[in-house]
Amino acid sequence: MKKGVVILGSLVLALAFCIPAVAQPSAKAVETIVIDNFDTPDEMDWTWGVRASRFVAEGYPIVKSFEGIPNSLRPYHKDSDPTAQVLGSKVAFDRKGDNWFEVYPQDSEGKEYEIPFVGTVTQVDFWVWGANYNYRLEVLIRDADGRVHVLPAGSLMFQGWRNIVINVPTYIRQHSRLRSGRPNLTFVGFRVRTDTSEAVDDYVIYFDQLKYTTNTLSNVYDGYDLKDADFGDKE
Repeated sequence: MKKGVVILGSLVLALAFCIPAVAQPSAKAVETIVIDNFDTPDEMDWTWGVRASRFVAEGYPIVKSFEGIPNSLRPYHKDSDPTAQVLGSKVAFDRKGDNWFEVYPQDSEGKEYEIPFVGTVTQVDFWVWGANYNYRLEVLIRDADGRVHVLPAGSLMFQGWRNIVINVPTYIRQHSRLRSGRPNLTFVGFRVRTDTSEAVDDYVIYFDQLKYTTNTLSNVYDGYDLKDADFGDKE
């Protein structure tokens, strides 16, 4: 009798695995989305600004675009593409200490602008050029509750280009549970911090190919289009 139960159970299990995969709807659409490759600054909805802490030297910080590309990305850059460019920033401080500067997106009027992510983000990915200074890099993002989170991106004590991949912690709320809440996580900017004993009189850094990996369907549900329906009550 027990043997018959085992055989029957095995048959049911085998039939379960025979159900076509299309019968199981997928809630995942993992994509990699480029925020900015810095090749077409005139076509973006934002430009890039820079600011620094109190002991910054006069005339600094500076942010500017330059022709260039990491060697690892050259095979993907076609002759028909726009000229490859990178975003650079130069800074100098009058004294050593806990100095910092931030490179951040801004709108056409020069006001701070936070770039919205799409879906539920798992990783932020970019290339950074290090000058072998003992500085630390951080990525700033704002969650669905309006809090800014600092994601450590490691030491900048290396020379030349390096690809940085940062995992976005699962405890960060990316979508508000309220219809009127913040719909997306946003990118606030990059922050560079100096070591208190490192030289600070002449520093440069470059960024390229800022992108992220996301599940674009994670917050899409049946009736999603009704979330922002116009009831005629807004002026």
